Amino acid sequence: MAESTLTVKGQTTVPQPIRDALHAEPGTRLHWHLMPDGTVIVRAKTQSLLDLAGTLKAPQGKKVRIADMNAWR
Repeated sequence: MAESTLTVKGQTTVPQPIRDALHAEPGTRLHWHLMPDGTVIVRAKTQSLLDLAGTLKAPQGKKVRIADMNAWR
């Protein structure tokens, strides 16, 4: 288990094994989530939504009308 110490300024260093596992580099944003049971989950935001651009291909063939996409209206 990795461990770090909190300074009087509320800062800590993320241990190297954790940084390596998260692929965290300087400037990586950390998101802290406090769960109802007191557990804290820390997630590294290593990608933005823009990094996913182009990963999906448009389906070929069947086209859908806008009216069919908005069928609930």
